[in-house]
Amino acid sequence: MRVLLTGAAGFLGSHLCDLLLEKGHEVVGLDNLVTGRLENLAQLRTNPHFSLIEQDVSEFISVPGELDYVMHFASPASPNPTSPFGYPNLAIQTMKAGALGTHNSLGVARAKNAKFLLASTSEIYGDPLEHPQKESYWGHVDPVGKRSVYDEAKRFAEALTMAYHRVHHIDTRIARIFNTYGPRMRLDDGRVVPNFINQALKHEPLTIYGDGSQTRSFCYVSDLIEGIYRLMISEEHMPVNLGNSTEISILQFAEKINRLLENPAGIDYKENMFVGHDPQLRQPDITRAREILGWSPKVTLEDGLQLTIQYFKDLQGAN
Repeated sequence: MRVLLTGAAGFLGSHLCDLLLEKGHEVVGLDNLVTGRLENLAQLRTNPHFSLIEQDVSEFISVPGELDYVMHFASPASPNPTSPFGYPNLAIQTMKAGALGTHNSLGVARAKNAKFLLASTSEIYGDPLEHPQKESYWGHVDPVGKRSVYDEAKRFAEALTMAYHRVHHIDTRIARIFNTYGPRMRLDDGRVVPNFINQALKHEPLTIYGDGSQTRSFCYVSDLIEGIYRLMISEEHMPVNLGNSTEISILQFAEKINRLLENPAGIDYKENMFVGHDPQLRQPDITRAREILGWSPKVTLEDGLQLTIQYFKDLQGAN
């Protein structure tokens, strides 16, 4: 297949490029490099089956030649307002990527008679009142809250994807992606995994916003990308949760990072920047992914963290 992938230079996008090319497909990447990095694609520079268009996805997309698939992964994803790459500091760009970017990507899919996959998110569930979260759960989201630019952009993107499926009969897929981590995350992007590892490597106390009782589930990137690919080649049109169902509190996670990196500095508790908006529970019900895709995560948190920590150590050594 010939695939157009938006957000190709990002954390997930670059790993997906690798897998698609490995499977024998041709990839046309599109990225404006606001949060993505060319370093993530360095291994593909001489690959004749890969090309990159440097462009904002919110602008009209024109790709010469035929396309078999369009995959929309372009969007800021970090909720941390202290990071320049966090979506609170890229609020308009985030909304445009979710709204105009999805519209433009679907438009290309329609024009090329191509299949379409949307990278959605667990954030569409908001601060959930259902636990664990099934795809049938409608969510508990504040449409004007501090995280709403990301949450509502993705909710709109899902609605638009289904509208194109129902009205224009586009062959669509929706992946609801839960917390994912691994190599190629930005060390300074503000998300909890790189934040904690960066602080622990410097022997600084790990910053927890709130009391650390909020929970997350962390999926290693290779597992997630395999799930994306299985969804891509499936016939499933309704949303599918993709993530690791093993739940851990942020405090437990911080203690694990400190142990793995032998960091004696402990933990620094700070006021939660998202009081009333920070999801307190996050755990996917992946029953549908198991049944429809035959997929479930394989990499343990311990093993995945060791690989991620080594990546960040190598990155710091190179700099």
